[in-house]
Amino acid sequence: MKISEIKQALTEVEAVSFRLPTGEYLPAHFHVTEVGLVSKHFIDCGGVERRETVANFQLWEAGDYDHRLAPAKFLHILNLSERILGPEDLDIEVEYQQATIGKFGLSREGNDFVLTPKQTACLAQDACGIPDARQLALPQLQMAGAACTPGGGCC
Repeated sequence: MKISEIKQALTEVEAVSFRLPTGEYLPAHFHVTEVGLVSKHFIDCGGVERRETVANFQLWEAGDYDHRLAPAKFLHILNLSERILGPEDLDIEVEYQQATIGKFGLSREGNDFVLTPKQTACLAQDACGIPDARQLALPQLQMAGAACTPGGGCC
């Protein structure tokens, strides 16, 4: 999800609710404690220099059970953050405390904002000699097809 998409969504919902990938909802008394700009400048294992920049939201919950973040208040926070985020319509990354700080993507399903899993990946698989997953699956399929014949007992 991009900044423009969450801003639009906040004008359409009556309450702000975040859901974890497990389907569990964050407690209604969560806070948005930070909206920031995160830039990463790195070299992948193939020697390619890369840059990534995202808008980062930090979600947190405390013992103030009467706290509720209204959509208009969240939109106000996002508008204040424009001077930090700049004019680019950035992708959003969300941090939420679990056993350790979890990093998530963000999507929308109906009236809910859904924290989506993020995965690590090798960005230079060709330089590392890691075969394409489709190439790994093909020999297995060929073997299964050869062994699975009518009357062969595999089905």
